[in-house]
Amino acid sequence: MFKVTVSTRGKTSQVVCNAPVCLIGKSDENLVVLQGWAVQRKHAAILSHDDQLFVREEGGAPTLLNGLRISGEQGPLRPDDVIEIGSYKITAELVRGDNLPTATREAVQLTGGLAGAAAAARAPEPARASARAEAPATDAAAGRGAEAALAGNTQKIFGTLRLIHERVISRLDFRRIDVTKFGESELRAKTRELIEEIIEEDPSILGDLSREVLVEAAVNEAVGLGPLESLLADDSVTEIMVNRFDQIFVERAGKLQPSPIVFSSDQAVQSAIERIVAPLGRRIDESSPMVDGRLKDGSRVNAVIQPLSLKGPSLTIRKFAKRKLRAEDMVAYGSATMEMMDFLKLAVQQRKNVLISGGTGSGKTTLLNILSNYISDDERVVTVEDAAELKLSQPNLVSLEARPANVEGKGLVTIRDLVRNCLRMRPDRIVVGECRSGEALDMLQAMNTGHDGSLTTVHANSPRDTLARLEVMVLMAGMELPVSAIRQQISSAIDLIVQQQRMSDGTRKITHITEVTGMENGVIQLQDLFLFKQHGYDGNGKIRGEYAPTGRIPEFYEDLAARGIDVDRSIFFRKEESRG
Repeated sequence: MFKVTVSTRGKTSQVVCNAPVCLIGKSDENLVVLQGWAVQRKHAAILSHDDQLFVREEGGAPTLLNGLRISGEQGPLRPDDVIEIGSYKITAELVRGDNLPTATREAVQLTGGLAGAAAAARAPEPARASARAEAPATDAAAGRGAEAALAGNTQKIFGTLRLIHERVISRLDFRRIDVTKFGESELRAKTRELIEEIIEEDPSILGDLSREVLVEAAVNEAVGLGPLESLLADDSVTEIMVNRFDQIFVERAGKLQPSPIVFSSDQAVQSAIERIVAPLGRRIDESSPMVDGRLKDGSRVNAVIQPLSLKGPSLTIRKFAKRKLRAEDMVAYGSATMEMMDFLKLAVQQRKNVLISGGTGSGKTTLLNILSNYISDDERVVTVEDAAELKLSQPNLVSLEARPANVEGKGLVTIRDLVRNCLRMRPDRIVVGECRSGEALDMLQAMNTGHDGSLTTVHANSPRDTLARLEVMVLMAGMELPVSAIRQQISSAIDLIVQQQRMSDGTRKITHITEVTGMENGVIQLQDLFLFKQHGYDGNGKIRGEYAPTGRIPEFYEDLAARGIDVDRSIFFRKEESRG
């Protein structure tokens, strides 16, 4: 048993460790919890063996002993030896039980029965919080309702989950269980076993809560995605936004609404983020506090942590439909007419280069997935994405995903690198999830050099804005090309622009299908083929309008007719209403 004294900025705190190891770091799983940019999640450890104390560096960040960085395990420590972590100065001293500070001795007595790290982690909040010299502990969760099975018990259930979570982690550490060796099902089983043990030893932890529901929630909190599991299983939820651990919003039917469920702590959110990105070979820490990733079902994930996110770890998940959407679904949702989808199907089959544009959340990737299904099975397709989201079914398919730099700043592979490389992979078609910068030039060159029928998306608010954005992205490639040459490349590469828009009532619609017809006097010429015309709102606040052809026939239809391909020109004159 030993006493740890922490000093910083004129404040001093003490905690007692009655285990062989005292972990120090930013994470709540440590006995001594510190804050600050210079502190790692698990930064250092003080160890006791043979009645002597030693210090060991854990997280790779500097830990100083009397002004010198330690290497490996150093000691034995004297009572006047000073360990430095960031702005903190730490000393450690072996003590007997009767020499403990009063508050800490009471905490140890309360936890008696469990030895080692488990006992230390189960100390009440006053003893653990005393080490937080910069920031006081945050309450588990403010009550904002609850999940259906836990209605009215939000504060109680998530406070209990936090306590169980700490005890599970401490037992895993105490028993030296290496969780990295377990598969997902094995880890869930082991965690469930530990949670059942904790409840058996302390039945009062249940209170009036359902044991079955509590155990399932605790397993999700410890090894799953916590309360997000139920939201991910809810098909009516299309987007999940975690602003902080106790503030979650969801999107249903295109509208944002607060969720009644919350995480138990910032650490629980951080753990969920790490469980998402770790299998992807990505990382999130203070040196790389932003990350893009995906779930197993392809749902898109973005996470931002402190110090960039001031309110705590933030997580955004854009869910993908569990089944592949088809053209009929677009029509059923009021996003297009069947004539429009039939036209786009013919364009893809006839190897026209299609660019899908729209704002954030307008449904570009969904439409790209649908159009990709029209590619023939006897063609070789190469997809390039920042985070893999496309779900193509062609047998001859290669999927490439960009890679961020590692902790040393090496190993970066950009979308542009992948687009260049895929040209050497003998693709019939190239599908780029989204063009954001210089890769637009390589994509245009590919479209102009035999890779007809390629598809991609860009962020833009109209077909004309799309052309301007393409010009800017080509200039971002670092090539000092004249604007006239860039426009010539664009006009010869792009055949169709499909504009998607998220409307004010939350619905998503194809507002333009526009053909690129060439260049005239240095200006790229466009002609609209289909438009959505809005006529106001109905009594429920839903947009009223109709999809209408403009009467113009696309120029490439003449080429198809000359090749003997039967085309239906009447769809460009027949006026079919599809009210939103």
